[in-house]
Amino acid sequence: MPSAAALKVLIVDDQQSMRLLIRGGLQQLGFREFDEAPDGEAGLRSLIASPVQLVISDFNMPKLDGLGLLRAVRVHPPTAKIAYIMLTGRGDAELVQRAVQFGVNNFLVKPFTVATLREKIEAVFGTLT
Repeated sequence: MPSAAALKVLIVDDQQSMRLLIRGGLQQLGFREFDEAPDGEAGLRSLIASPVQLVISDFNMPKLDGLGLLRAVRVHPPTAKIAYIMLTGRGDAELVQRAVQFGVNNFLVKPFTVATLREKIEAVFGTLT
């Protein structure tokens, strides 16, 4: 049972409003440490400079999309084991299949509630304390 406060999260989304919504939901769940990035390239740089335990990344972003970021995270040994939740506005079966092939841990479909966010995180880490 991990403590939410002990987990550092990287939020990657090209929309600042969505990053704020995710951050607010995480704060309600007890998370305290965050990094944010506006696209996959910036997210990857952030992960290499400052590792986290969880990435919550949008799928559809400029420069490097969520699948590209996921692939880069999984092939880089220092980041390969980081938990990765893909945020998407579409439940596209092909996207889900490709993300699973690349090692995604879970999906969060927009719009979401704080309860759903908790569910998706707990499915990866176990019950949060």
